[in-house]
Amino acid sequence: MTVSLKNLFTVVALSSLSAGILLTLIQQFQVVPTIIEAESYEQSPAVEHGASESGHVHAHTESDHAHDDSTWAPQDGLQRTLFTAGANIVIALGFALLIGAATVLRGTTLNWRTGLLWGLAGYAVFFVAPSLGLHPELPGTEAADLQSRQYWWLATIACSAVGLALLVFSPRVVLKILGGLLILLPHVVGAPLPDVHSALAPADLIQRFIIATIIANAIFWLALGGLYGFFQQKLAH
Repeated sequence: MTVSLKNLFTVVALSSLSAGILLTLIQQFQVVPTIIEAESYEQSPAVEHGASESGHVHAHTESDHAHDDSTWAPQDGLQRTLFTAGANIVIALGFALLIGAATVLRGTTLNWRTGLLWGLAGYAVFFVAPSLGLHPELPGTEAADLQSRQYWWLATIACSAVGLALLVFSPRVVLKILGGLLILLPHVVGAPLPDVHSALAPADLIQRFIIATIIANAIFWLALGGLYGFFQQKLAH
């Protein structure tokens, strides 16, 4: 199948722009309020306990405050929303390019229905599989070494993507079994976790954040896949 690069990049641009904006809107109502609330818990220990428990609030020392003041960050409100939207669109662009590359290699032209299936696969590979070991975390949560988590996250995505492809597309039973084993492998090894898990935010806020993140990512991936298929079908005529 001959693929026009112009059409491919047009489909990628339109679908990623739409899905990125949609994700931003959902985040503003579901995810961002929980993050802002968690940030208030992250700041409160320094105010309430800094004088009497300085040994336990090392994250709020004077030098840290000086560093925070000198570090630029978008202001809450419109500026923060715009930067979030920009980041979401760039991320959506990368994922849409992956969908485009995969469908070109498969020689497949999508419509919105088959696009939903590809979006569901992306959701399973890039969100569900890593979240089984490393669930989304709010600010103020104690976590394992960042580099270790990044390596495990990348390995989980790679194993999940290859494993799912073997399960769905391979005609051989042996390869399907291998695909299932690859999907399970990162979880058998286990994600890197801190020695003692602790969080400043209360349990109900953490639960609300996780649920909101699950819903937001599901809608994002289904929208990205469906929109990719929709625009590809439109431009194909």
